[in-house]
Amino acid sequence: MDTQDQTPQIETNMRYSAPGEHITAQFKEQLQSIQTLYNGQPALVQRFLDSQASLITEAVVQRLSQVRFSLPDRVVVSQSGKPKPSAVTVPTDYRTQMAGRLRDRLSRTDLLTALHDRLVELEHDDEPAVASAAALLRYTTAVHMVHNMLPAGRTVTYTASKAGDIPNVPVVEEMGVESAITEATDAIVEEGREDNGRGQLQVPFVPAARRFFLPQWVAFDEHGELLVNSANQAEAYLASMQNYMNILKSAQFLSPYITADGEYQQKRYGITGQLVNQGRALAVYEVKEIIHTIQRRASAGDLNRGLSLDLPYFNDQSMSIENWSMEIIPRGRVMFLPAFMVRAADIERAKVLQDTRLSSSTREHLVALLYELGTAFDTRKTAPTKSTR
Repeated sequence: MDTQDQTPQIETNMRYSAPGEHITAQFKEQLQSIQTLYNGQPALVQRFLDSQASLITEAVVQRLSQVRFSLPDRVVVSQSGKPKPSAVTVPTDYRTQMAGRLRDRLSRTDLLTALHDRLVELEHDDEPAVASAAALLRYTTAVHMVHNMLPAGRTVTYTASKAGDIPNVPVVEEMGVESAITEATDAIVEEGREDNGRGQLQVPFVPAARRFFLPQWVAFDEHGELLVNSANQAEAYLASMQNYMNILKSAQFLSPYITADGEYQQKRYGITGQLVNQGRALAVYEVKEIIHTIQRRASAGDLNRGLSLDLPYFNDQSMSIENWSMEIIPRGRVMFLPAFMVRAADIERAKVLQDTRLSSSTREHLVALLYELGTAFDTRKTAPTKSTR
């Protein structure tokens, strides 16, 4: 059964980043202030803001070029950090808004950026009602992305395998006897298999998957063994996790103070560790497949006209699989020898260790993959030394 979640698709070009400690206090203060302002609104205004946030997010998800939205007729405005007791009318000319105008499309500005810029512009308007309405809409849109669009996951704890690495190895807790009753996050509900009056059949995830934040997107166990039917399915799971992360990034881009929200922090921590773990496992799996393919073609004498390859690795800055291009044998009639692969892997490892564009953990991951590649073709008795520094 395909367990891929129907999480809405959002694409961003933003790289992974976490807020620094020096701005956390500021974000907490901003979040508390806007939450107080939102809670001070009449229920009707809150529902209106929530509906507009849903409309805006849907336009971003569908990658539309523009979106029309509305500000509420009246809002309770902030005064000295606290909401005023009475609502203030939003001028009629401001109530209908649009993000993604012609100049934005001509400059190829994406809708999320155009929306951010428009709301910030309104938030700095001289009219207090307009400024408060824009601030509230920016807040509710970010909250809708984090709280409503993304599935909740399990409570997990990750540890780092090396100093300075992103925590991505699940801490294995002592597990007692498995319960016959499963939680929603522990099981897949199989369709079309219901007993009369007894509800839906739940099939538990394997223990290796249940150690992670979202078990439905776990394709590899702790030994790198494939838990799904194919590498294509593993790639689909990775894409789902990347999209999950992109939605969090979109919320952070729209309203940076959302990073102080407890649910945001829980979801970002959970998906980050799982994405790094599974991304690296997928890269290792694909490198092994490349090794087997090269060995098979070399045995058939099909590599005597040159050889170059793109070695997949997981970049924990972009949170995606990227390729490291390397030339093994120049084009021409040159017989393939395993020593060429060993030499190329040694050369590329030296290049990687000097590449400051990559994080230290990504460099170690890529160096390990190149070591794996070289070792697979080393016919000497002593394998090359594994260098990660």
